[in-house]
Amino acid sequence: MDITPTRQSGASVIHGNEVTILEGHSSEVFACAWSPTGSLLASGSGDSTARIWLIPDGPCGSSMLPPQVHVLKHFKGRTNEKSKDVTTLDWNGEGSLLATGSYDGQARIWNKTGELKNTLTKHKGPIFSLKWNKKGDFLLSGSVDKTAIVWDTRTWECKQQFEFHSAPALDVDWRNNVSFATCSTDNMIYVCKIGEGCPVKAFAGHQGEVNAIKWDPTGSLLASCSDDGTAKIWSLKQDKCLHDFRDHNKEIYTIRWSPTGLGTNNPNQQLILASASFDSTIKLWDVELGSLLHSLNGHRQPVYSVAYSPNGQFLASGSLDQSLHIWSIKEGKLIKTYSGGGGIFEVCWNKEGDKIAACFSNNTVCVIDFRM
Repeated sequence: MDITPTRQSGASVIHGNEVTILEGHSSEVFACAWSPTGSLLASGSGDSTARIWLIPDGPCGSSMLPPQVHVLKHFKGRTNEKSKDVTTLDWNGEGSLLATGSYDGQARIWNKTGELKNTLTKHKGPIFSLKWNKKGDFLLSGSVDKTAIVWDTRTWECKQQFEFHSAPALDVDWRNNVSFATCSTDNMIYVCKIGEGCPVKAFAGHQGEVNAIKWDPTGSLLASCSDDGTAKIWSLKQDKCLHDFRDHNKEIYTIRWSPTGLGTNNPNQQLILASASFDSTIKLWDVELGSLLHSLNGHRQPVYSVAYSPNGQFLASGSLDQSLHIWSIKEGKLIKTYSGGGGIFEVCWNKEGDKIAACFSNNTVCVIDFRM
C-alpha cells in the first residue's frame, strides 16, 4: 500500500509516563467499554476473562495507583479454554450490568462488582455482537449460528430468535427499543422488529461480507460497511442505498456516527460518518451531501477501531500499526499520537470526554488523559 502519512509535525506525542497501563490479561484484549456512569472500564480478552477496572480520578500515568480490578471468569476449571474467548461486551444504560459475549456461544450478565448474574444459552456458535436497547428491557445478540436473539432482561428468557440470514451474523444494532438491524457474511442487512416473523426491510447491495452496521442518533439512517470496500447509507423509505461511499480501496472494518446533529447533545454540529479501513485510512463523510469531508492518513496498517469524543469534536483511532491517533474533526488533522506495544483492537472514550482507553494485542489495556 502506498500511503504517505500526512506530515505529523503538528501532532504532539503522548509519552509513556502519561499513560496508565493495565496489566493482568494473559492474552490479546479484543474489546473495551467505559461504563456510562462513573469510572469503570470493562475489557474482554482471549484469555477467557473479562475485567472491570476502577479507574481513579485524576491524571493517568506511571504515578497512578494500580486500579482495583474484578476478574470475570468465563470458565470453571483452571485451564484457559480457547472456546471461551470474550469477543464482545456492552454495558446497560444505567451502568449496573455488563453483558459479555463469548466464543462458546453464551452471553453472560455480570453486575459491576463482577458477580455472574445470568448465563444465556441458546446460540449454537460464537457471539460476535451484543447490545442493550436504551430502555434496558431487551438485550440483542448476533451469532455465527446465523441468528439474532432478543432476550427479555426481566426473565432472561429468549423473547424471539430471528433466523433470516444464511450465514454468520457479524453485527447487530438497535434502531429504537423494539426494532433493530442485523448484518452478515451473506452480504445482507435485515431490519427486524420484535413480534414480527419476517424482516421489516431487507437491504441488498453489498458485494461482500457486511462487517458493521450503525443507526444514526435519530434512528432514521442506517450505515453499513463491508469487505467490498464500500460504506453505504440506507433509509427505510427506499430499497436502494441513499449513498454509496467508494473512496476506500480495501475492506472497511468499522463505522461510527458522530454524536452530533438532531437527537444529540450537540444539535448545532453536522452529522458525520467515520469509516475505518484495512487501507490504513479513516474517511469522514458529509451524510447530507453524500460527499467526502476528510481522508485521515496517518496509520500504516489496518485501522480496526474509531471512536468520537462525546462533544463530537475529536476522533480517536486504533490500528494494527500499534498507534493510537487523536484527530481534530473540524480540521481533519492529527493532533495527538501514542505508540503502544501491540496492535490496537478497540478504542473508546469515557462519557466526560477526558479519558480514552485502548486495548492491545500484547495483553494490555491503556488509559490516556485527553485535554486540549
